[in-house]
Amino acid sequence: MSSPPTTPAPPSATSHPATPHAIARLTHAAHFAGRAHKAQQRKGIDAEPYVNHLLEVAELVAHAEVPGDFEVVIAALLHDSVEDVGVTEADLVAEFGPRVASLVMAVTDDKSLSKDRRKWLQIEHAPHLVRDAKLIKLADKTSNLRALVRTPPVGWTRERLHHYVMWAKAVVDACGPVDPVLERLFTEAHAVAEAAYGHVDGEREDVP
Repeated sequence: MSSPPTTPAPPSATSHPATPHAIARLTHAAHFAGRAHKAQQRKGIDAEPYVNHLLEVAELVAHAEVPGDFEVVIAALLHDSVEDVGVTEADLVAEFGPRVASLVMAVTDDKSLSKDRRKWLQIEHAPHLVRDAKLIKLADKTSNLRALVRTPPVGWTRERLHHYVMWAKAVVDACGPVDPVLERLFTEAHAVAEAAYGHVDGEREDVP
């Protein structure tokens, strides 16, 4: 599991205190995510429990220089629940409120579309996301690139790995300036992944 930043960012003036209510909601979200994704594993050779990814994304969001409030961290824990395991927007509203549900839906792909189309839409939609959703998007791509190097997906060719690295950067670049801490962590993860899966023969300009 990757380590958090060595020096956690100081709390921002606008952040909310970690009240017992907030802590209870965060732990409820972690439990909800664990149950929802209980049968899911990451695609890597280690077949890690998928919840490891969700926890890392939430941790990254929490370590942003300006992380927003605890509901952003809750949304990070739940960011794949609609897309991957059949949780509905209504479920999220009922359990966690409309703001959390809205953030999750903002980073959820439409699975009725082709994979290529979904990937292009992530790039097209990224500039228009609210900042809190961009935090989740940036943390998600950072976690994915780390995992790509640490435990590459089974059956992926070097070309596919390379194009994922290219696409992840395109999405993050499209977000524009978001948070200096998360941007630095993404840049570090991208540099390692790019070194591991650099240029391949027959490189194409489109997105995988």
